[in-house]
Amino acid sequence: MSPTHHDPLPVDLHPTSDPLPAAGTTILELRQLAKSYGPVLALKPASLAFKAGEVHAIVGENGAGKSTLIKLLTGVIRRTSGEVLWQGKPVDLATPQEAIDHGINAVHQEVVLCRHLSVAANIFLGDESVRFGLLQKRKMNEAAQAILDDLGFHLPAEAELGSLTIGQQQLVATARASLRGTRFLIFDEPTAYLTRQEAAQLFTLIRRLKSEGVTIVYISHRMEEIFELADRVSVLRDGTHVGTRLIGETNDAELVAMMINRSLDQIYHKDDVPIGAPLIEARNLSGAGFSDVSLTVRAGEIVGLYGLIGAGRSEFALSLFGRNPKTDGQILWKGQPVDIATERKAIDLGIALAPESRRDQGLALNLPIGLNLNLPIYDRLTKGITISSRMEAEHADRQIKNLSIKTPSRRSLASSMSGGNQQKIVIGKWLNHGAEVFIFDEPTVGVDVGTKAEIYRLFGQLLKNGAGILLISSYLPEVYELADTLHVFRGGRLVGSHGFHQSTHEDILTQAIGV
Repeated sequence: MSPTHHDPLPVDLHPTSDPLPAAGTTILELRQLAKSYGPVLALKPASLAFKAGEVHAIVGENGAGKSTLIKLLTGVIRRTSGEVLWQGKPVDLATPQEAIDHGINAVHQEVVLCRHLSVAANIFLGDESVRFGLLQKRKMNEAAQAILDDLGFHLPAEAELGSLTIGQQQLVATARASLRGTRFLIFDEPTAYLTRQEAAQLFTLIRRLKSEGVTIVYISHRMEEIFELADRVSVLRDGTHVGTRLIGETNDAELVAMMINRSLDQIYHKDDVPIGAPLIEARNLSGAGFSDVSLTVRAGEIVGLYGLIGAGRSEFALSLFGRNPKTDGQILWKGQPVDIATERKAIDLGIALAPESRRDQGLALNLPIGLNLNLPIYDRLTKGITISSRMEAEHADRQIKNLSIKTPSRRSLASSMSGGNQQKIVIGKWLNHGAEVFIFDEPTVGVDVGTKAEIYRLFGQLLKNGAGILLISSYLPEVYELADTLHVFRGGRLVGSHGFHQSTHEDILTQAIGV
């Protein structure tokens, strides 16, 4: 389709003339594919075969080579050595357009569409309907709405993309990718920001595409999704392909061991820390999105908040942090009533927040790592009107070392870091400042199992130092294995409270869903 085509809509899911290969036959094969940057091997010689009409999962820690593999397959970077065969014939995949022409497309973890344009304009970006030099907006809106409805994505085609949630934007990106003659579709952490309902819509689409012969490459840190969707799973470690398994012939423990060379029970490591005096207490607290919530966070304690997206957990936490005002109830800090009307008041008391969306709310992405780490403490690093470069470097380098942030320099931009390393920067910022209550909202979204283990060990160190942690997570195994006290939210209210391992997953899910 060209931008001046008069009637390009509606768009067929598979408009290419070549037939899809038979299900189960090899559609794309990698033979000793490798990529190096100077002396550094980002992907060591790897051989993999992908079959038509299968869901092939790729798992591995951050830095294992997954992103490099995606970029090679989508023509973003060129391979250093090796061969790529598409339906048995060698191909270059030297540019993104060449990959798209073959039917290879990707939906990335971070949405790379145009936030200021409508949903419809984003779906048809580059394939706009134009008549006599004028954009046919109404026609595009109607066609886009029909496409979204057909895919099961209940989104408004006329809405500005930036007005949607991150998860909804991800679905728009998925719709766009699935409409361009796609035969081989790569999903990179697609559910990181999706609600349970949105994830279900995505899974329905994936199964539909699979039934139509499309090959799906599914990259995720969420093991339950791998076992729900995939036919086969391949493991990368340190840039090396270490094995491929049929999904019915493996399990969580084997995959984790292949990824990180240690067992699953080492991931959810929980130190035995004595629980001390109350640090912060909410009494019948109410505000926008939640009401009548009472709970306490004590020194040495992890208090978990579990519930479906929109249950009121984050809204409650933001009220404790002074970002959203309370409408009723009381907050006590170390036994004394306090009015936390602003974030500055919360920070001064000793409350830190690692927000759900680290990229939008927790980091200055276009600034260096060192500056991000020191943001809350520049008043301490300043003498008169001059910032001490020595102290600035010392504080940043200490957190980089202590948190094992993988970066060549504190001067590297935060935007250049992996999701796991970005989360460490957010945490390191508050460690530099010093706090006694840490609020972690979805702290391990989009990070690999190895980084999760590092974050959990950091939790243990914070607790040993006398801090308390409020842990918000939509991933039940996380809060179940880590929380000393687990509270369940539904519809803005606290509907259940449980001691450590004093209930089952089924009990907690039943309370969260309300069945």
